Amino acid sequence: MSHDVQTSPSATSRHPDRPGDRAGRYSDATLTPPVDVIEDAGGITLYADLPGVSRERLNLQVESDTLTIEAESGLNVPEGLTSSHTEVGLARFRRVFTLSKELDTERVSAELAQGVLTLRIPKAQHAQPRRIQVQAA
Repeated sequence: MSHDVQTSPSATSRHPDRPGDRAGRYSDATLTPPVDVIEDAGGITLYADLPGVSRERLNLQVESDTLTIEAESGLNVPEGLTSSHTEVGLARFRRVFTLSKELDTERVSAELAQGVLTLRIPKAQHAQPRRIQVQAA
């Protein structure tokens, strides 16, 4: 694979430890979702595992050559009911990638299905392979 996408260092952030505040210590921590990146002649496809994330809680942003994926998962409790015990709470996901200038960030497409985000980023026209015709002399 060429170097079209680079992962930035882990984006996990935590509040400093506070004595007596064990429950809130990791409240702002973010998880780094696993991502598979597949490159073909036309561009790259990223597959990010985001279990429990809905489209409403997903934020994708491309700024210059940086792609940022941010999301929150949560338990949807039906109206009129309350949760008496929750083992899986709110999770925050964040992942940042540096994109190659050979990618066309104006034509990014995204799909979220069954907890998997699929992002397709095509190569820019100038980076597409093309066949050169040879003229007979």
